[in-house]
Amino acid sequence: MKNPIYLDYNGTTPHDPEVIAAMRPFFETEFGNPSSSHWYGIAPRRAVETARAQVASAINCTPDEILFTSGGTESNNHAIKSVARLMKDKGNHIITSEIEHPAVLEVCGFLETQGYRVTYLPVDDTGIVRVEDIENAICPQTILISIMHANNETGAVQPVAEIGALARPKKIIMHTDAAQSVGKIPVDVAKLNVSLLTIAGHKIYAPKGIGVLYIQKPLKLEPFCHGAGQEDSRRAGTENVIEIVGLGQACEIALRDLEKNMAHMKRLRDRLYDGITAKTGRVRLNGPPELRLPNTLSLSFYGLEANRILEEIGLEVAASAGAACHSDTVEISHVLTAMGIPENWAKGTVRFSIGKMTTESEIDRAVEVVIKAVEKLKNR
Repeated sequence: MKNPIYLDYNGTTPHDPEVIAAMRPFFETEFGNPSSSHWYGIAPRRAVETARAQVASAINCTPDEILFTSGGTESNNHAIKSVARLMKDKGNHIITSEIEHPAVLEVCGFLETQGYRVTYLPVDDTGIVRVEDIENAICPQTILISIMHANNETGAVQPVAEIGALARPKKIIMHTDAAQSVGKIPVDVAKLNVSLLTIAGHKIYAPKGIGVLYIQKPLKLEPFCHGAGQEDSRRAGTENVIEIVGLGQACEIALRDLEKNMAHMKRLRDRLYDGITAKTGRVRLNGPPELRLPNTLSLSFYGLEANRILEEIGLEVAASAGAACHSDTVEISHVLTAMGIPENWAKGTVRFSIGKMTTESEIDRAVEVVIKAVEKLKNR
């Protein structure tokens, strides 16, 4: 039996063959410690710095502003907690949104137990934060604003540049979680007006367990952990050379192929949408029609349950649910709840996310499978 068609690229991505090729020498022969002063440390040390430069080029910063981490969750945690401690003498107020990833929301919730005040801003019915709400929420005690660049469920691209422009003259630190946007849309830290930005390797065809936190100079965060001084004494511990190399290569590819991949993913995403909506009724698009990641399609099927749809299509199409229905409860995602999606729509929400490896024939087959499943469930 063939593997199901993979349409969950926002969840994680396969490894790019070029990424695997770049990593291979560090599995096989270049095993040295980058901190070693002898011959075996030379290639690993150079590889780490090459990767740092590759990541920096992808987001338009300098290599010394790149801190390698274990992934997006660590980057978000380090950014938010460190700024909270760094700026505690100025204030204790943090602004975020109701649609952030748990790696932001849970951190903010923790900080509330430590004496910080957090404002969780709503979004409009397309899932976008209103800039005027940010402006109205800012007060003299505001020290940090953390708003994701693009939402993982709906693909809604947030007005980060405008928000950052509000924050900068007030000396408020601006952080954005760009885990979903790098490699899908342009990400330029200067144009976004951010001081901190999160990247997750496994969202851009690199391995799991590697990420980046961009830290704009001259901002200095406290060390993530103490030890032998790696990462310019910002994150001690022997570097994960293999995965750092993979992330660097993935970022180089993302920048090189951005325009091509954007066009490819948007074309197939729209083909999937047009195919499904042309042949089945009562389907709702979640998120803005235009200000959306080119690969992301969140659809609600009225009166159906997402987990039942996924059960029906699971042997042929891999996607994810926006709601989980149990015997007597419906768990709707916090994103759909924040958008005010009615329950009869929200509980039937499925997210399809396209990748650069997705083919036209896969999309056409997915359309057939989804329509068949939906019609079957409607007739039960």
